[in-house]
Amino acid sequence: MRIPFSRGFSITCAVTLAGLLAACSGNKEGAPPPGAGMPPPEVSVVTLAPQTVTLSRELPGRTVPYLVAEVRPQATGIVKERLFVEGALVKAGQPLYQLDDAVYRAEAASARATLARAEATLNTATLNARRSAELLKIEAVSKQDDENAQAARQLAEADVAAARAAVDRATINLGYAKIASPISGRIGKSSVTPGALLTANQDNAIATVQQLDPMYVDVTQSSSELLELRKQLASGRMKPANVPVDIVLEDGSRHAHKGKLAFSETTVDPATGSYTLRIVVPNPDQVLLPGIYIRAIVGSGTRDNAILAPQRGITRDPKGNAFAMVLDAESKVQMRPVKVSSTVGDQWLVEDGLAAGERVIVEGLQKIRPGMPAKVAEPAPAAAPAAAPAAKK
Repeated sequence: MRIPFSRGFSITCAVTLAGLLAACSGNKEGAPPPGAGMPPPEVSVVTLAPQTVTLSRELPGRTVPYLVAEVRPQATGIVKERLFVEGALVKAGQPLYQLDDAVYRAEAASARATLARAEATLNTATLNARRSAELLKIEAVSKQDDENAQAARQLAEADVAAARAAVDRATINLGYAKIASPISGRIGKSSVTPGALLTANQDNAIATVQQLDPMYVDVTQSSSELLELRKQLASGRMKPANVPVDIVLEDGSRHAHKGKLAFSETTVDPATGSYTLRIVVPNPDQVLLPGIYIRAIVGSGTRDNAILAPQRGITRDPKGNAFAMVLDAESKVQMRPVKVSSTVGDQWLVEDGLAAGERVIVEGLQKIRPGMPAKVAEPAPAAAPAAAPAAKK
């Protein structure tokens, strides 16, 4: 069934549709662009200023005793007594062990007796030689007899010298029967007990003494870092820094006493490409023990007019390139590629890309994009002090 449409109805519909399209088109053209009339976002900035900084490097290492002495016997004998407490502090020359010295005392007594006999013989030979010389003047004895008397005196002098040397040797051996500490320090456990047989100059040590105050700390550093440091020192960009060394313990705390760099090894380990630095650290409380793993914060040099940027103001793209968002003189945001080298506390040391006086955006980065205006946020007012609670009755 066909529904008839009149000509007037068709014209009316066409006019109405045209009016609707015109109204929609007019609204689209007259609408303000997105974001128009919005105030610029607020950001927080840090104004960069040149300053003198001391660059440091945190290096791993281990503690080493300042002095180590392994105690070994220099005489053969049975251990008669141990004269120290294991783990105690001992002084240099303090007796540690007493050996059975009966044989050595007998040898010393025999040597002294031999010396006495040689001295008596020398006395007789000296008198005979003196008498023979007087008789030779009046030709009462032959020249041959006088020469024999003088030779006997010289032989007796040699015997006395040999006997004195034997006494000294016997006295030394007797002294070796009492084993003393070669250095001052803390002694470890004893590997022998009374009744054990010791041999002179044996391979096995019977105890070990270690001097723990001061203490050595050996740390390793990459040879490439050493080359870079030498280049910067040679170019004048950095000055040598003679600053104390901070020692960080295993639990993250810092040692109460600062260390001092003693020397650096002259040979690079070919297996690791690193070399050793030795640090001397006071250790009066003996907090540091041999073999502890530590970290040493070693100053490498000082740099004048250095530019430091907050770490939160430096970001990296997916390729790892660093950049900063800077607010220029017209209060517009600029994206600035930068080059950073090392950290100083919570800041980056900037090598290129930023200059003194520039304002680096550190807060509000998610609200900005390059080219758009931004406003520096005003600091928040200080909070009013809280009222004191009323006193209880």
